[in-house]
Amino acid sequence: MNPGDQLPEWRLPLTPTTIVSTAIATRDWQDVHHDRDIAQAAGSEDIFMNILTTNGLVERYVADWAGHDVQLKGIAIRLGAPAYPYDTLSFRGSVESVEDGVAVIAVVGSVSLGEHVTGTVKVAV
Repeated sequence: MNPGDQLPEWRLPLTPTTIVSTAIATRDWQDVHHDRDIAQAAGSEDIFMNILTTNGLVERYVADWAGHDVQLKGIAIRLGAPAYPYDTLSFRGSVESVEDGVAVIAVVGSVSLGEHVTGTVKVAV
């Protein structure tokens, strides 16, 4: 792992089932992640992915690249554009730095509306 290394792109098609089931799996009962009518009444285009799912997908993206036995040291994300069903969430990343046995991986996940998530994941090297 060296600064400047690029992670391969990962593309995840988003279905209503993916969005609803991952919200339920993270015990997020907020209705805007499950019920299209309620989400639209609240001003959203559709149901949308919750932050817990996004966080888990960022972690998975880095772990798939670094190896599933990788030791995570930290994760920090910021949400942007909503991730709606029938879109694709595309991840890209790069190694920002490696110091004192810790690599910082910059990650961006984008949908058709723009950047859905930006952040960093720290892993032991």
